[in-house]
Amino acid sequence: MSLNKANRQRLLDLAKNAIRQGLQTGRPIKIDLDDYPEELIEPRATFVTLEKNHQLRGCIGMLEAVRPLAEDIAENAFSAAFKDPRFPPLKADELDDLEIHLSLLTPAEPISFSSEQDLLAQLRPGTDGLILEEGRRRGTFLPSVWESLPEPEQFLRHLKQKAGLPPDHWSEDIRIYRYQAEIIG
Repeated sequence: MSLNKANRQRLLDLAKNAIRQGLQTGRPIKIDLDDYPEELIEPRATFVTLEKNHQLRGCIGMLEAVRPLAEDIAENAFSAAFKDPRFPPLKADELDDLEIHLSLLTPAEPISFSSEQDLLAQLRPGTDGLILEEGRRRGTFLPSVWESLPEPEQFLRHLKQKAGLPPDHWSEDIRIYRYQAEIIG
């Protein structure tokens, strides 16, 4: 489902307002879902990525659709700015230099494969986001990560590391899911 230009802008504005509110009060923004059209209140999984000077400044999201789209964007924008454990909380003087990118995810679908080589042959660089699971370990890369890791082997090795596994690890218990994302911003 692709959003029209007005609704795309509305979500970007919502994300920025959620961050502004967080800077002012230290709390997430409260939104009234009655103020939003139906396509912005349908449950959707989203990620909000913040960049400052083209460097990652925060990224938080959900892989499953558990909240209405507008609410998910507001919560994830606040969390990316103030709760990403990799970064200190955002400061007011950073707001003007912030780039906000929204990723609206499609539902994840399992990939069937017989080996690591079979899996690599099925990957679609630039298109697929991946979720890797093995036991209690889990990691994901959004489709935009292909920009910095364009080779499937490299992408998968780094995803294994993100999930807490060695980069050359392979077992029959690994499960991989793919999803796509509509990128806004």
